[in-house]
Parts: sequence; structure tokens; C-alpha cells
Amino acid sequence: MTPCRGLPLPPELAALRDLALDLRWTWSHRADALWAQIDPALWERTHNPWALLEDVPGTRLAELAADRGFVTHLDELAAERRTYLQATGWFAETYDTKALGGVAFFCMEFGLGEALPLYAGGLGVLAGDFMKTASDLGIPAIGIGLLYQEGYFRQMIDAAGWQQDAYPYNEPAMMPVEPVLDDTGARRHVTVALPGRTLRLRVWRAGVGRTVLYLLDSNDPLNSPVDRGITSKLYGGGTELRMLQEIVLGIGGWRLVEAIHPEIEICHLNEGHAAFAVLERARSLSERTGISFDDALWATRAGNIFTTHTPVAAGFDRFPISISGQYRHAVMGPQADAIGLTALALTGGTVAEPFNMAFLALRGAYASFAVSALHGAVSRDIFQRLFPRWPRHEVPVGHVTNGVHMPTWDSRAADAIFTQAGGKERWRQMAEPLQAAIATVGDDVLWEMRAKGRLQLVEAVRRRLGKQLGVRGYGPAVASRAESVLDPNLLTLGFARRFTAYKRPNLLLRDRARLERLLNDPQRPVQLVVAGKAHPADVQGKQMIQEWVAFTEHPSLWHRVVFLEDYDIALAQEMVQGVDVWINTPRRPWEACGTSGMKVLVNGGLNLSELDGWWAEAFDPELGWAIGTTTQPDERTQDDVDAAELYARLEQQVLPAFYDRDAAGIPRAWLTRVRQSMARLSPQFSATRMLRDYLDQAYLPAAAAVRRRLADGAAVAKALRQWERRLHHGWKSLHIGRSDATAEEDGWSFCVPVYLGEVDAADIRVELYADAGPDTPPQAIPLDRGGPVAGAVNGYTYTGRVATARPRTDFTVRILPYHPEARVPVELPLIRWQE
Repeated sequence: MTPCRGLPLPPELAALRDLALDLRWTWSHRADALWAQIDPALWERTHNPWALLEDVPGTRLAELAADRGFVTHLDELAAERRTYLQATGWFAETYDTKALGGVAFFCMEFGLGEALPLYAGGLGVLAGDFMKTASDLGIPAIGIGLLYQEGYFRQMIDAAGWQQDAYPYNEPAMMPVEPVLDDTGARRHVTVALPGRTLRLRVWRAGVGRTVLYLLDSNDPLNSPVDRGITSKLYGGGTELRMLQEIVLGIGGWRLVEAIHPEIEICHLNEGHAAFAVLERARSLSERTGISFDDALWATRAGNIFTTHTPVAAGFDRFPISISGQYRHAVMGPQADAIGLTALALTGGTVAEPFNMAFLALRGAYASFAVSALHGAVSRDIFQRLFPRWPRHEVPVGHVTNGVHMPTWDSRAADAIFTQAGGKERWRQMAEPLQAAIATVGDDVLWEMRAKGRLQLVEAVRRRLGKQLGVRGYGPAVASRAESVLDPNLLTLGFARRFTAYKRPNLLLRDRARLERLLNDPQRPVQLVVAGKAHPADVQGKQMIQEWVAFTEHPSLWHRVVFLEDYDIALAQEMVQGVDVWINTPRRPWEACGTSGMKVLVNGGLNLSELDGWWAEAFDPELGWAIGTTTQPDERTQDDVDAAELYARLEQQVLPAFYDRDAAGIPRAWLTRVRQSMARLSPQFSATRMLRDYLDQAYLPAAAAVRRRLADGAAVAKALRQWERRLHHGWKSLHIGRSDATAEEDGWSFCVPVYLGEVDAADIRVELYADAGPDTPPQAIPLDRGGPVAGAVNGYTYTGRVATARPRTDFTVRILPYHPEARVPVELPLIRWQE
């Protein structure tokens, strides 16, 4: 018998254990029929193979072991899984695998599926899609997160339409995770010293195809009751508990990486929550090799990558120095004071202001990224204070626009279309070749796919609403209304977001009479599915939910608009596979990216969205619709204008396109948009493209850099630290003289004396700089060092030419730090301007 944590499995069914513990079933649904065959009712309720195996009676297992058809099906699925795991993968076929030892992806939450409810929203779902895509592409990556006893809250709407928050317990025995064991067969623990005690962290693993997600858990019997609660709730508790969670994630997480995956070279911080890993990684190297902490930081920083998802500075975690200092000595050991001073210097802070985790992450990283092009511009504003006197566009934050794991979000009908167009491997490689194939799919095929998706959504809404109304205490007469809500033939709009002010979830309710006319139009009616949670402490968000619930209960509207409670991955999948149009109404530019609209692309859904986040990059009138096309002087006016634009888009463009049918009943113009959206945007906003961007822009360059810095006893890192010290010491002695400019036929020649004082000429670069003009980009032109300035000590003449039509007054001279192995300005943000 093969052991399961419940009943032992018969030998014929041994493969069930591996299939159930591999979260690949969250996106590969080939085994769904197998799980349903074991216990249809339990599978329908949980969609959790591991929970199903834990509860199934032994007699049923014996029956299945004797069922030749079941065993044959199981063997086929097990063989298919082995083939998937053993495949070479896109990464190995495209790159030299020796160029990347591995990536550790740190995140406070991971949304892989409802069987592992360790996420609150978009950040976690993005992390889950990252892990799944890394598996499909064969990228050597692991995830590092926390196993919460309660996770994030579950939502229930009471009879008054008010959100109630519930925190069900996450029982590890019923989750598809296993304890990680050490070489002796005992449970592996990671320890972190805290004031007056040692925190023991249990380690769990969740298989995600070819990748592994490791989860740390403080609920160890040997910890104090308070410490056992550190990993109790996701984003729960006060400031000190939040900091303890981030100590566990960053410091405990990196210790785990070094213990079981020493080959890892890249530490990817998905948000600033895990930024303590920057300090722990350097501290550990210093302790192991005997080099100073500062030298170790110069060595290890080259292997750190940071992604910010936050569009406002207030969203960053900050901890009072009094609290962080309380833990620093215990956690960091003998080098605590030196580490604290370095960390403070990195974040540009003082002992009088809170310690900023995002600032530490950015200054401790080789490269940093926002999650869309627009968010990149916003982030450069936010992080500007770390780079005083640097032009905003040179603040070192690039962008890799998010993408979604298409196999997680596509319907079976959409999957069939993409399989026919691109084969079974279409999302296990770069998807650009799909564009031409999808463009040839017939209108009838696309329309049939959309009809199936809409019907399945209507059926799912009726099931969910029926349960929802029953639990809310309505009698059979009201609850039975769920059986007739929505119509599978009507234009179906979807809106599902976190309910908070900046996402403007009630923009559609701004003119309720106009919305009612849209919903009840006798010729071209619309129906609407709404879902979303408000943070437990967000009273305004809960009031917005209550407004929607009240609106749905209007006697003339209940059959056309529904609010579904407890928005999660499972509900999101049903919605994005069925809606015709996805609506998104954030207040620009507060939507960092917003991936929900990407998930409808593969299913033939279209977007009607504010020009924010990813849609600001994707929008084309041939692919969907946009609002927010004008900028107003204040938020109230902006909301009024955007709402009017939203109604107008629906009335004048969306509805006519959907209901304009030919003699065969097919909306040809609508399907032209659908086809183009699927063909052009699905590959562009897939997570396969996102991972390729991270490989090319971050992982591979960073892996090469960290190897160079660690070679020969960290010789390069030590040299960089000495370079930094020299420049800090001598920077104030730099002086730029008055420049002379000579007009040339196509521009200017410049000559300027530069007095280097105590700085070596090899340690700096002198540039001619012009800011962006109305029709010209910013320019930075290196100047060449010529002969010495007569009568000066360490003074030189620098010269250069610039081809331009701009006046000479647009240009000034500046001095920057320079070292061929340094990343300026993130690693050394000094700058000196001509005065």
C-alpha cells in the first residue's frame, strides 16, 4: 500500500498520490474526469484532489482498484505527467542552461488555486501564474512564501447587503503540501533568533509541475503561542506582527534557499515584503567567507531583482526604527550595527523616520521593474527621493508588463481553438506564432465558443446565486429566482475587482437611470455580473458593495444584474471564460497593471477599460474600447466625465456591434474584434512573454554579474566597495568650470575644464546633458578627457560634439560615478552638475 495521510492507497492507485500533490492539475484539466469518478459530490464541492483522497472510504478505493478502465486512465495520466516533467523545455532549448543556476521567487502570497488559499488578490495570483509558467517553460525557479493558518478572509454578504469577513482554518493535512525532511528523515526547520528566544519555522513544499513552492510556517509546538501566530493571517495584525512576517519571509526564506538550493543565483523580490533577504544574503556570505558585510553586499546585490506592484508611496510597508531596531541585534547577530547603518544609508532614511521596505528592495537590487510602462513612470516619481538631483527618467526603474498563465484561464472551448491553431505546446514556448493561426479561425467557430462560454457562466451564476440567497436567509420563493437570472443570449458584461475607492467600482452606478435603461433595453438588453471584496478595514469599500447588492435587488433588475460573493480564483475563471466584455474603471494612474482584463483575451472576451495599467499599452480601437481619454482638473469632475464616457461607449459602440447580425445571426464586426484581440493580445500579455522579458532583462545579466563579483574571493566586489569609498570621500572636491561652445554646421562642439580634486579620472564620467524638449528626447553625450588644465592640480579639459538643432543653452555638464562593473545610479547615486 502507498501511504496517503488518510487511508493507504492500493498499489494499482499509487499514482493518485503524485497526481494529487502536483498542482499542475490547477491548469491541466485532463484529470478532472478521473477525480470526479472517485466521488462526484466531493469533487464538485472542493475541486481539491488531495482533500478528496483524504476523505474517500477504503471500500471505494478498493472498487476503483478493481476497475480496469479507471486504472488504465490513471496510468495514462501518470505517463503523461512523467513526459511533461522529463521534457527538455523551452528554456533549455533556447538558452545555455549553465548561464542560470536558478531563481528564488519571494512573495507574501501565492494564488495557485482554491486548494491552497494563500492569496488575497492580484499580487498572489500573478505569483501563482509565474510559478506555473516557469514550470511550463522549464525555467529553473522555486517559490518562497508563507503557509498561513487562516490565509485571507472569505466573504459573505448578509441580509443587509453588508460584507461579513470569515477566516476558515487552513488544515495542512487537507492541502496539497508535504513537510520537507532533512537528510535524517526528520522534519526540516529553519530558525531565526528573536529577542530572548529562537523561532522555529516548519517547511512545506507544494509541487507545481517542474517547480516547487516552499512555504514557511511558525505554527510549531515548540514556539510560544504568540510566535505560533506569526503566520496566522495574510496581511493581518498590527505593525509588529507584519514586520515579523516579513522577517520570516525574507530572512527565514533566504536561509531556506541556502540550505536546500545552494545553486540559486537570483533572488527575485516580488514586492518589498521580502526585502530583508537582501541583508540576510549579504550577512550570510560575510559570515561564510570572512569578508566584510559591505563587500558581501556589493557581491550579492548583483543577484537580486525587485518588482514593485505599488502605484502609491503610501502602499509601501514602513516600520518604525524603534521596532526594527528591537529585532535587528537578535536577528542579524554580531554585525547588527553595521548592517543597520548600511540599510539606513541604502534607504536614504534617518533614525527619525520609518524604515521603508520598498526602498531597501530597490537599493539592494541589481535591477528593478514596475509592472507596466505607465506604472514605470509612476514608480520613477515615487522612488525619485532616493536619487536626489537625478533626472526623473534616469531613476533606475524599468518595466516588465505583467502577463497571465493562459492555460489557467482559458475555457475548454477556447483551449480547443488554440490547440488546433498552435498545438499542445502552444503555451510552453513563445506564443507569437499563434497570431497568424488564430487570424484564420472562422466566425462560426468563434461565435460557437463565445456562446458556450456565456451559457456556462449563466449556469454557474445561477448555482452560486441560489446558494448565496439561501444562506442569506431568503425563503424558497426568492431563492428560486436564481434559476432564471441572466440569459445566455444577451450581451454579458463583467466587473470584478477589489472594492476600494481608487478602483471606482461604483462608476457604473453614477447614473443609475441610464444604467437601468441599458439593462432593460427592449431591443438590445445588457446583463451584468459583479463580484469583489473590500478589505476588512475598508468601510467605504464595504459601502460600495452594499450599494451594488441593493441595486441588484430592484424588482425590475434582479434578472439582469447579479452580485456574487466571495470572489476568488474559481469564480474569476468562470467569469473571464464567459463574459463578452470586461469592464475596468480605476482612477488613472493608480492601477499598476491590472491583469484581470488579460484573462478574457484567450476566451474571446473584449475589454472596455480606463487607459491605465496594461490597457494603456494594449488599447487599439480595433481590439476594444477605452475611457479616460481626457484629463479633468479634479477627481469629481474626472469621475463624472469618465462615467459619461463609459455609458456612451456602451450605448453607441458596444451594444450596436454585438447586436448587429447578418442573416446567419452572426455579428461579423464584433467577431473581427474578437479574432484580432485573441490573435494579437493573447501572446503579448501571456506570462510566457513576461518570463522571457525577465530572463533577458534581469535573470541572465544578473547571474553573469553575480558570478563575476563572487569570483576570486569576491575580488570585483571588494574593488567596487573601495571605488565607492573613494568617491564618497572625494566627491565634494569635484568642480566643473565654465564651458565654451562653438557652433558647427550640424550642432555644437563643447569644451569644459573639470577639476577632479581628490577623485581619480578613471572613477568618473563627464557628460553633456540636455533634458527632454517639447519634441526631443533627453540626451546624454559622454565627453572625452583631453590634456591637463594649465596651472591646475588634477584638472582636465573635456571635449565633445553633439549633432542637434537645439540651442547651446539646453546643454549642461555633469559628472557621474563610473566603474565597468557598477550599476549607476542604483548602486551609487552620486551626481555633480555644472553650476
